[in-house]
Amino acid sequence: MKKYIIIFIAALAGFTSCKKLDVTPPDKLSNLTFWKTPADADLALTGVYGTLYARSGQISTYAPMWYENFSDNTYTQNNQAGAQQALVAGLNPSSGGFVADGSNSLYINAYKSVAACNTFLANVDKVLTGDKLTQYKGEVYFIRAFNYFLLAETYGNVPLLTADPITSDFKQKVSKSSRADVLKLIESDLNNAISGLPNQKFNTGHAVKGSAQGLMTRVLLFEKKYADAAAMAKSIIDGGLFSLNSNYPSNFYKPDQQSSPEIMFSVQYSAPTIPHPDALTMILILPGYVDLQGTQDMINEYEANDPREKMTFFFPGDTPAQGWPYPGTVGKPGVNNWTAGFYPSKKWLDPKIVNPQPGLLDDQDYVWIRFADVKLMYAEAQNEAVGPDASVYKQINEVRARPGVNMPALVTGLSQVDMRAKIRHERRVELALEGFRYFDMRRWGIAKDKLNGFIQNPLIPATKTIYKDNFDFWPLPQSEVDRNAPALIQNDGY
Repeated sequence: MKKYIIIFIAALAGFTSCKKLDVTPPDKLSNLTFWKTPADADLALTGVYGTLYARSGQISTYAPMWYENFSDNTYTQNNQAGAQQALVAGLNPSSGGFVADGSNSLYINAYKSVAACNTFLANVDKVLTGDKLTQYKGEVYFIRAFNYFLLAETYGNVPLLTADPITSDFKQKVSKSSRADVLKLIESDLNNAISGLPNQKFNTGHAVKGSAQGLMTRVLLFEKKYADAAAMAKSIIDGGLFSLNSNYPSNFYKPDQQSSPEIMFSVQYSAPTIPHPDALTMILILPGYVDLQGTQDMINEYEANDPREKMTFFFPGDTPAQGWPYPGTVGKPGVNNWTAGFYPSKKWLDPKIVNPQPGLLDDQDYVWIRFADVKLMYAEAQNEAVGPDASVYKQINEVRARPGVNMPALVTGLSQVDMRAKIRHERRVELALEGFRYFDMRRWGIAKDKLNGFIQNPLIPATKTIYKDNFDFWPLPQSEVDRNAPALIQNDGY
């Protein structure tokens, strides 16, 4: 793990400065030569954020849309993220992609980011003091919590590492900690972040107090601490810094993302300096790719006349008037890798890009927390804690009534069970292609019911997906288990 810290600091040094030649050998960077001035803290903080660009093949493990392919929402014909293999053949400790790839899985990339955070937190006090120190540490506590929550909700019990990997003896084998202990650290880190981050809108790419509060709401909801989750979400709502974007689609492309009042945390890109590993537009819509296609089950979830349906997916017969990016053509299943029975993604595409070609550099920010999700999390947590009171209706109805969406309010008099179903429906359609469906199904305990035997494409009914009880936790990469044997034990059932 030590080499990864050296690599990212050296790489970010190259990206952030070209004013003078640094003749220090990059493989000699260490605490003895690095942590000397406040500028080193700036460089190291950039390096920490830089870990969120980690790739897995053509895509990034921090690109939320690819987690949809593990759910009943979408289909990937080229097995992006290893999702199609996981659904059709089942999970195993040697699965590729995000699951258990020995080099670029979510597990590996998250621990690289955690290592960078640990090094920063162990050393930044040497070069900073005062408010700047508090803020910088708050940002890094947030990023460490962000990574550990991805690990905890995906893999379950995982190693809990907080020491500086550069000065620690990492020849020692690591073992798993309980998920309860990991979640305890996550809550502690987020409390530190909330107290240390500025209470302002999110617009520079740096985490703010609302970013940490939004993630804390998600963590508390995951832990079924419903009253606490509702209180945390309410503090964001009452704070008034964030609001629903009156243009729903513009949350997902540049430059509109930069002025969206709704985005609370995203991984930010800037082409041509920091573009996507491969253009997101290319993977979503270019012939040969088209790798995030909605299932018929997803389309059936929309209510009649819900405009978010056509804001999110392309439909047969779409032309440039409906956003189809190829002038003079009409969208047609079976042509240019549009798989018959599915619906290509429109969300995340920049409508200004016409006739996209290979080699395109695009830079849509990857949105991980937005205000609509906070309002829906409040509705869910409050409904579970006290039932469908007026505040639950208010938050879900405001999401539905967003300008440009204008869906009618829910009928009154719903039971707690009926409201639960309405909230789950609203999460699915509002947050489609944003990476939440798979994790929502798992925390609701319905993943096996929904995914075991699921027919992704009604035109191919013989192809069904597999979901076993132990799939609620992904397998650890076998290479990591072998490297840390016998201390690190594989998850049950693999």
